[in-house]
Amino acid sequence: MAKIIIADDDEIIADMASNILFEAGHVCGWVPDGEKALDLLRWRRPDLLLLDHDMPGMTGAQVLRSLRSSAENYDLPVIMFTGLSGAGDESHAYYNGAQAFIRKPFNAKMLLHEVNLVLKARAERPQHRSLIEHLEQKAGRWRDSPEKRVML
Repeated sequence: MAKIIIADDDEIIADMASNILFEAGHVCGWVPDGEKALDLLRWRRPDLLLLDHDMPGMTGAQVLRSLRSSAENYDLPVIMFTGLSGAGDESHAYYNGAQAFIRKPFNAKMLLHEVNLVLKARAERPQHRSLIEHLEQKAGRWRDSPEKRVML
């Protein structure tokens, strides 16, 4: 079971995706725009973010760039979830740091396949650490212990 946030201004699309993911055993939440997605991510980190490209206010691309420059969410898995259909749009999403790109309209099988691929890839990586912790460890200033991380 994964915790998934859907950021999409189309309530019908968000509801459809949420129902498909819920039936597959995931927990889903929905926000209608980029600013609310970033606000939510400040206090709760999901396992995956489904992110629409065209939303009022901040676009999905702006949200994605903000996440990739964030010390806490730089490695959050993101699937761009959009009605854009050009190959350039898909390339741009990957360039900005998306792990996958799903075009609308979508079908349940495709959505679940992409979500499962991204979640599986994330599960095979080391546990999330803030960027500061990661850099401190690479610099040799952190020692992992069973109880807690200790700064040397």
